[in-house]
Amino acid sequence: MCSHLFPSVSAHARPTADAHSVHVVAAHPEQGWNLLCDGTIVFDDSGALLPDGRVVSPHRVTVERLAVAA
Repeated sequence: MCSHLFPSVSAHARPTADAHSVHVVAAHPEQGWNLLCDGTIVFDDSGALLPDGRVVSPHRVTVERLAVAA
């Protein structure tokens, strides 16, 4: 397991330079998730499970914010 760590899981947290060096070690696109080298499981809906058990909720857009085609 890599030693890359994410210090914050807030929705407004900016990725650090270290976050960009994390890489996929097991890809399962048919199931909608990938395992990163630091033990994080990321999902296609933008949610994640961190190695310490914390959950990052998906970043969903509300219906009001969706663009409407004219």
